[in-house]
Amino acid sequence: MEENELAACVRKSLNRYFKDLDGEEPVGIYEMAILALEKPLLTYIMDRAEGNQTRASEMLGINRNTLRKKLKQHGLSD
Repeated sequence: MEENELAACVRKSLNRYFKDLDGEEPVGIYEMAILALEKPLLTYIMDRAEGNQTRASEMLGINRNTLRKKLKQHGLSD
């Protein structure tokens, strides 16, 4: 399976992260990666949807209540 551009960027960032650890044991990588991706994704999509949560949730393919929860979690809600 061919890797898309976003996946390649994630892989590159993870390679750099592990290199920067310099032998230290990584902890909580999943949560760190999700949080690092989620906030800019939500910010970008909300901008594209011109603040319309229904449109944004449709673009993301998630329930509007889930979107609201995530916006609040990242301090992006009004």
